[in-house]
Amino acid sequence: ILTAIPSCTLMFKQEIPLLLPDNADAKAVQDAMWDPFEYLIARQKDGLLKTDFKAELGAVSYHIPCHSRVQNVGKKTEEMLKLVPGTKVNTVERCSGHAGTYGVKKLHHKTAMKIGKPVFRSMMQNAPDYISSDCQLSGHHIEQGIHDAGLDAGKAPKLAHPISLIAKAYGLDR
Repeated sequence: ILTAIPSCTLMFKQEIPLLLPDNADAKAVQDAMWDPFEYLIARQKDGLLKTDFKAELGAVSYHIPCHSRVQNVGKKTEEMLKLVPGTKVNTVERCSGHAGTYGVKKLHHKTAMKIGKPVFRSMMQNAPDYISSDCQLSGHHIEQGIHDAGLDAGKAPKLAHPISLIAKAYGLDR
């Protein structure tokens, strides 16, 4: 079972089993749950992943979400993106400031944007064609922060989920 959002993967892999420790169904789901890039890199390591990419991605600034880090699966999304020829990956491993619903609440939004400033600057370091995060909430927060700070002067990178970028690399985005 794959989930494209790290908080969902975390919920099924760690949180539900803690809430239902004696539930066999919860354990079965936990054992079957994968982060999509954890799964793809596992298939690459066992020789089953096709790497006949059709398109380069150019410069990608990739943000590792907090909910990915706490799963301790490593930098699998970064590894996958780096398999695509003609792709330069700038990885940012720091809290974006969004923090679930915290960043969208009027009371906290300004603080969330302040917390994210180092991420916004780091994401723009390699003049990326794309900004990407496994967490779409963080991705949109970063996109807004880059725009609001004027860091995208003249060239706004496109926001794309890493799965969408891999689909593009395989030529499946048509």
